[in-house]
Amino acid sequence: MIDLHLHSNASDGTDTPGELVRKAVDAGVTTLALTDHDTTAGWDEAAAAVPPGVRLVRGAEFSTTAPDGRGGHVSAHLLGYLFDPTGPAILADQARLGGERARRIGVMTERLRADGYAVDPTRYAGDAPIGRPHLGRALVEIGAVASVPEAFEKFLAKNGKYYEPKADTPIAEAIAMIRAAGGVPVWAHPWARKKGPIVEPEVIQEMAGLRLAGLEVDHPDQEPGDRERLRSLAGDLNLLVTGSSDYHGANKTIPIAAETTRPEVLEALVAQATGAGVVTGGQ
Repeated sequence: MIDLHLHSNASDGTDTPGELVRKAVDAGVTTLALTDHDTTAGWDEAAAAVPPGVRLVRGAEFSTTAPDGRGGHVSAHLLGYLFDPTGPAILADQARLGGERARRIGVMTERLRADGYAVDPTRYAGDAPIGRPHLGRALVEIGAVASVPEAFEKFLAKNGKYYEPKADTPIAEAIAMIRAAGGVPVWAHPWARKKGPIVEPEVIQEMAGLRLAGLEVDHPDQEPGDRERLRSLAGDLNLLVTGSSDYHGANKTIPIAAETTRPEVLEALVAQATGAGVVTGGQ
C-alpha cells in the first residue's frame, strides 16, 4: 500500500518521524510520504527508520492561499514531493511561515487566556512549527474539551471568536518554488468542504497551466461525488490522481492508509522529481 500524506511531531502530528515509519510499516504500507507542515525537519529521522523493502518519499505540506474563482481567496494546502530542501526559495518560505505561525498562535493564545483558558501550546509544539492542533492539545489538557477535533469545533475554527489568520503563500508561487527545487506539487484535498470554502474548477485548470502535477482526490474529507468530479477534471488536465490518509496520529481519528495511491501513479510522480530521491530501506 502507498500512503502519500502523513504527519509527524515535526509539525502537528503526535508520532515521532521514526515512530510514524514503524506504524506505517505495521499497517502494511510499503511506500509512505512524510509531509509535515512547512518543514523538512523530520526527513533525516524518518529516513534512518525505513526498513529494507520499504520506500520513503520525502515531502512537505505548504500553507498557501488560492483564488477561489469567484473574486475571493481561500486557504489551500499544497503537497510538495522530492524537492531539494536547501532551495533558497523553500528555506525563505519556511522561515517566513514559521514566523507567521508563531504570531498567529500567540494572538490566539492571548485571546483564550483573556477568557480564562490558561493554555500553553508551546508545551506540545517543541521545536516544530506551531499550529492550531498544538493549541487544541493545550485545551484538552486544561479540560476545556475532550479532544482536539472538539477544540477545533468549539474554539479554533475559522472566523470564530479566537481565530487569527496567517499570511500564507500564493499557490502559484508555491508551485513555482517546488518546481524550481526539483520537486513535484500536488494539490492536497482541494475540495474538502468541511475545511472551508473550495475553489472553482477553473482555478485548478489555471494551476495546471503553471505546472501543478496532480490532485489528491481520494482523501477522507472529500465526498464521493466531489472525488469523481475531481478525478474527471484531473483526466481532462492530464494531472496525477493520488490518495492519502492525511494521518496526524492522536490528533485525528483517521488511520494510516485510510486512502491510498496506485503504484503507477507513484512511479509517474517519482519520474518528475529531480530534487531529492526516494529513500529505500536497506540500500
